Amino acid sequence: MEASAGLVAGSHNRNELVVIHGHEEHKPLRNLDGQFCEICGDQVGLTVDGDLFVACNECGFPVCRPCYEYERREGSQLCPQCKTRYKRLKGSPRVEGDEDEEDVDDIEHEFNMDDERNKLKYQAEAMLHGKMSYGRGPEDEENSQFPPVISGRSRPVSGEFPISSHAHGDQMLSSSLHKRVHPYPVSEPGSARWDEKKEEGWKERMDDWKLQQGNLGPEQDDQDVDLAMLDEARQPLSRKVPIASSKINPYRMVIVARLVILCFFLRYRVMNPVQDAFGLWLTSVTCEIWFAISWILDQFPKWFPIDRETYLDRLSLRYEREGEPNQLCPVDIFVSTVDPMKEPPLVTANTILSILAMDYPVDKISCYISDDGASMLTFEALSETAEFARKWVPFCKKFAIEPRAPEMYFSEKIDYLKDKVQPTFVKERRAMKREYEEFKVRVNALVAKALKVPPEGWIMQDGTPWPGNNTKDHPGMIQVFLGHSGGHDTEGNELPRLVYVSREKRPGFQHHKKAGAMNALVRVSAVLTNAPFMLNLDCDHYINNSKAAREAMCFLMDPQVGKKVCYVQFPQRFDGIDRNDRYANRNTVFFDINMKGLDGLQGPVYVGTGCVFRRQALYGYNPPKGPKRPKMVSCDCCPCFGRRKKQKLAKLGATEEGVNLQGMDDDKELMMSQMNFEKKFGQSAIFVTSTLMEQGGVPPSSSPAALLKEAIHVISCGYEDKTEWGLELGWIYGSITEDILTGFKMHCRGWRSIYCMPRRPAFKGTAPINLSDRLNQVLRWALGSIEIFFSRHCPCWYGYNDKKLKWLERFAYANTTIYPFTSLPLLAYCTLPAICLLTDKFIMPPISTFASLYFIALFISIYATGILELRWSGVSIEEWWRNEQFWVIGGISAHLFAVVQGLLKVLAGIDTNFTVTSKSADDEDFGELYAFKWTTLLIPPTTVLIINLVGVVAGISDAINNGYQSWGPLFGKLFFAFWVIVHLYPFLKGLMGRQNRTPTIVVIWSILLASIFSLLWVRIDPFVLKTKGPDTKNCGINC
Repeated sequence: MEASAGLVAGSHNRNELVVIHGHEEHKPLRNLDGQFCEICGDQVGLTVDGDLFVACNECGFPVCRPCYEYERREGSQLCPQCKTRYKRLKGSPRVEGDEDEEDVDDIEHEFNMDDERNKLKYQAEAMLHGKMSYGRGPEDEENSQFPPVISGRSRPVSGEFPISSHAHGDQMLSSSLHKRVHPYPVSEPGSARWDEKKEEGWKERMDDWKLQQGNLGPEQDDQDVDLAMLDEARQPLSRKVPIASSKINPYRMVIVARLVILCFFLRYRVMNPVQDAFGLWLTSVTCEIWFAISWILDQFPKWFPIDRETYLDRLSLRYEREGEPNQLCPVDIFVSTVDPMKEPPLVTANTILSILAMDYPVDKISCYISDDGASMLTFEALSETAEFARKWVPFCKKFAIEPRAPEMYFSEKIDYLKDKVQPTFVKERRAMKREYEEFKVRVNALVAKALKVPPEGWIMQDGTPWPGNNTKDHPGMIQVFLGHSGGHDTEGNELPRLVYVSREKRPGFQHHKKAGAMNALVRVSAVLTNAPFMLNLDCDHYINNSKAAREAMCFLMDPQVGKKVCYVQFPQRFDGIDRNDRYANRNTVFFDINMKGLDGLQGPVYVGTGCVFRRQALYGYNPPKGPKRPKMVSCDCCPCFGRRKKQKLAKLGATEEGVNLQGMDDDKELMMSQMNFEKKFGQSAIFVTSTLMEQGGVPPSSSPAALLKEAIHVISCGYEDKTEWGLELGWIYGSITEDILTGFKMHCRGWRSIYCMPRRPAFKGTAPINLSDRLNQVLRWALGSIEIFFSRHCPCWYGYNDKKLKWLERFAYANTTIYPFTSLPLLAYCTLPAICLLTDKFIMPPISTFASLYFIALFISIYATGILELRWSGVSIEEWWRNEQFWVIGGISAHLFAVVQGLLKVLAGIDTNFTVTSKSADDEDFGELYAFKWTTLLIPPTTVLIINLVGVVAGISDAINNGYQSWGPLFGKLFFAFWVIVHLYPFLKGLMGRQNRTPTIVVIWSILLASIFSLLWVRIDPFVLKTKGPDTKNCGINC
């Protein structure tokens, strides 16, 4: 597909389309002046008749007879240049496929009866089969059961846009019948040889082959090295690293002890009510029981934490052998953006540049940008990014710099000369930094221009109106910025594909926000490239480790464990957070403790970004099933101990085992015989065909124009109507946290996921360090969990019939949907200290020495669990404490509002708008940290804070007036109140801001609510037992 050929816009429903016209020109015949083989470098030689040996009569590509015979016998039987099938020449043995040729047979040379020669030939074939990973795959099976649209063969998995012309249609069809992973590199006219590395690699293997033929002397050392490399390549690509038993066993013992202590504590609390403050006691016990349930759901999924290691060298030895086609699987990378004002184009550009420069074969990377806001600013910024990438990508790969996002690389305060030995590095780095600064100026100019929208709307450079002027009513748009024949850098090397996509939007259609945009990218990428794996990133998450895709492939391409892996999730890491991480933006406890625990079960949850998916898992297919061990069935007699089996049950077990061996292929056959593909996947023949290609690849097509037309069709606004998109396929609809729901559906089908934590973080992004933005972000997450809880996909009752979701994994998913409801008991519990101080009552009766052991043991077990958890996870105690503080802050603010909004949506149908989190940063270091933005989320924590402060003052004043005997009961109440105040301290600092000045509106609202609450409490006094008259127990009857 031609790059930079213009924007393709259209609407399938309105039958409107602008098609790019452009086809690949036919390659001219190669000049036959050269006498050397382009594969091994030896002389081409002569035929049996004394003429110059010509392997291909179509283009004359120079190949010697040994390479020609080897390619016909072991390879794809195709010419490396024109892809025409080699015909049998005089003197060459017959191979499979020659029966269809009508040429004159060469009978006298067809059979060679020399036994010794045949023996050497078989040895050479065995050696080459073991050392070379390319060649023709197993014969294609007949697809008679497929529908007509599916019965066509697939093209090789190369990740390229298919280019063909009408004149070469038959030629391309014949070439598609062979499953070569990659064709030979095409030699362009004027290039005499391939590069030296490929030439040397081919020469070595041809020398090995000729050695077996007796033409060269033995080289035992080289053979030993090759065998050692082959042995290393056969090793697993990753392994589990269990936590040391000295760390994990005490941790588990303390968890069990804490559970037992908690049971005794709750029994004591229930059996010992406080009669004179029964309401306070009942409220506190109810809250404590809920906290215990919440702790169980959060704690026990962390019972089997593990670490993992990857072996990138083994991955290269297995799939990137020298002199052979690269067999790493292609990857489609998705980047989503909506509003360029909240998600600055410069941030998105850095993410895209880091993708284009990643350490992965360029012909196997395709980057798709989803512009769900149809912004011309994003489109023009992407055009500038594509031009700058031609200079940035070769610079990154030449000097192996990290990270490969220019803004982060040039702003790093490190010694950038470390490990750099090239003399030209300093000069080229200075030049590249200047190029990047000029690029920033151009992008900033585009942003400044976009601030004022013209009355007539935006106009493109050619004078046509921008199709997305109306963001709610515009056609689908696709633009290929980089790609085949046009995507080359300044040094002439090919660049990865870069495709701009904006799906069609029309009034009256449900577009499903981010989930709908991601599903549109899944379909358009399936039509254009159809890579078997997909990586999705937020626009502000750049690739910090250029080998991140290789890390994921160590799991997904592993022959043993990869087949059942639906996705590989990486932890989120962030830049620009203050050193103290005041609002727990790093979320280290979740990513370094909870996710490791889930990895030991059925895998981590999907967190929305930094995740590499298997495309087949998103299509709703089940994982392949392996053979199950037969169950021991004993006879009725006692002494046999299960060694004899009943024949009937044994036969039945064998039948069931045979059924269990059926996996993903059987699911496809069942779908093809019983389901309507169009009802499941939509009205696109090309897309439906691509869904059946487990290893990826592009289905046959006549021209790029046809593919682009089909791509416009699959992103039309009505394509998903009456299909299973969003219900069983792709990103699941029904919640603004579509990530949790999507991963949950995959785990319910039996897939497992992997948690990958490389030493150098794979991705880094930006987090909202401002208090208001942080609370709004947490509010959106909690509201999504509430929506899942009230939907049919609630983990508490969904998926029990299939029994494919493990129990502890279900506990974890249940906790992700229930945790917002903890805000109700947490708010009540944080208010209880102030009530106790104001009323001189307490939630517990006077305790004995024995009863105090329950409290001491409970506090010791709580802190012991935390300390041992930090010990095996490596999380610092400061990060753990920040997480505890924000759990209280978010619980009584964002989570509380999420519960209210969720109930309003379910009961009254009142929907809430999705707010995009701002990705912009202040020019000053941590300037956003001190900025104040008014939001109603600030009122509940401020009110709780003021009430507790008033309660502390009132309690101390009362103790001073009443004398020494009142200080003893006061200490318990003060400890309770200070527990709340200390947890809310970061919130208090956020309110004060840089100038230590709280906004007037917050003070007024909080004091007003606190005053009303205090007055009502003094007037009503609901939780204190009312008594009338004297106490007869103390005064007697005659008092």
